[in-house]
Amino acid sequence: MTERAPHINALGQPVGWPLAVDLPRPRPGRQEMQGRFCRLEPADPVRHAAGLHAAFAEDREGRIWTYLPYGPFATAGDLAGWMQATCLGDDPLFFVLRDLASGRCQGVASYLRIDPGNGSVEVGHINLAPAIQRTPAATEAMFLMMRHAMDRLGYRRYEWKCDALNAPSRRAAERLGFRYEGTFRQATHYRGRNRDTAWFALTDEDWPAIRAAFEAWLCPENFDSAGRQRQSLRSLRQGA
Repeated sequence: MTERAPHINALGQPVGWPLAVDLPRPRPGRQEMQGRFCRLEPADPVRHAAGLHAAFAEDREGRIWTYLPYGPFATAGDLAGWMQATCLGDDPLFFVLRDLASGRCQGVASYLRIDPGNGSVEVGHINLAPAIQRTPAATEAMFLMMRHAMDRLGYRRYEWKCDALNAPSRRAAERLGFRYEGTFRQATHYRGRNRDTAWFALTDEDWPAIRAAFEAWLCPENFDSAGRQRQSLRSLRQGA
């Protein structure tokens, strides 16, 4: 990473770094994002609710809903109703992860707190069915959303926030290249309890090295005949 030179005002005070993009940036739209392992499709209750409900139902203990303010949903109709009310707007902007190997819907994620004026956007509402967790498709889905926001739309900041007690989400953020920026105490509440929120982010300065690591990790040569990774994403990012 190259050293940045801050702007200096007439008093000799540092006053920030030059913008790398013109603002505002375009808003993300309801369009598919295609990868090698998965496809992200704009959420549609008619197309997706039944498949998502079946995939989520494989989590018999309801663990995937622990740190979300909604769910689980008893029936596909209940899930469709929630999707109709929640997933069809522009912010949050929901996508459904379709695993290309099985053709099944296996999870959701969204852009939210979309701020074109500052070129900032958050990824959240991530909920992955047990079958897709810790797979190349799950990692690729996060990369597709990052790449769309950072490369195609030119955003300068990409955020990840989670319950500070959600250790798997914190580990995932760090593995994907986000930097921890602090914890906001009692930032919100849900399910009758306070939530401290851990903030993570990556910026347009961080992105080129992170993108290179993702591209190397997703390369077919990085997986053996059994589908096991040869190099980890973390090691590739550290090398970059």
